[in-house]
Amino acid sequence: MPVNTDTGPRERLLGAAEQLLLTAEYDQVSVRAICAESGANPAAVHYHFGTKTALVTALLEDRLAPIWASTLDHLAEAESTVASYLDAILEPFADLAAEPSGRLYLRLLSRVVLGRLRVQWSSRWFRLDSWADVLREECPGLTEQEAQRRWALAFELVLQQFGDPTADRAPTPAAVRTLRAFVLAGLTTAYEDTP
Repeated sequence: MPVNTDTGPRERLLGAAEQLLLTAEYDQVSVRAICAESGANPAAVHYHFGTKTALVTALLEDRLAPIWASTLDHLAEAESTVASYLDAILEPFADLAAEPSGRLYLRLLSRVVLGRLRVQWSSRWFRLDSWADVLREECPGLTEQEAQRRWALAFELVLQQFGDPTADRAPTPAAVRTLRAFVLAGLTTAYEDTP
């Protein structure tokens, strides 16, 4: 499927990267191939994004932020529970894991998060500080650092389940319920400062 040439170069590059990554592994998709697929100058990725990783980060934010941003913003305004936030993540992840482009986004997100790649997220709900604030509202005894550490571990566990590159379908509802209970307990358990 050709990339839509009626869009701007940035959008064409994102679309080209998405198409190529649907059929090839991340390491097999070159910056040159993305530029060629989009009909752009060979230096276009570097001009618009800087690196292939930054392009993938932009792709993830562009495709995933709309899925949960308004729900999470609404939860923040309503001062909701950590469990509500967790549900707002897990339900869309289960939906994403059920279709090919969604599995692509989850695999790419897993690659970034589990690979501990240094990226600059611009969307609020892609940054740990936003999540730490949520957790500290419910568990005020936690430090900012501990709250971020807990969310980082939670996201790692969730992405291990949903972003497995060998999986061809979503985790079962029972597996998601178990994952939810385990992650929620880990996030909200009382903090004991032991040596």
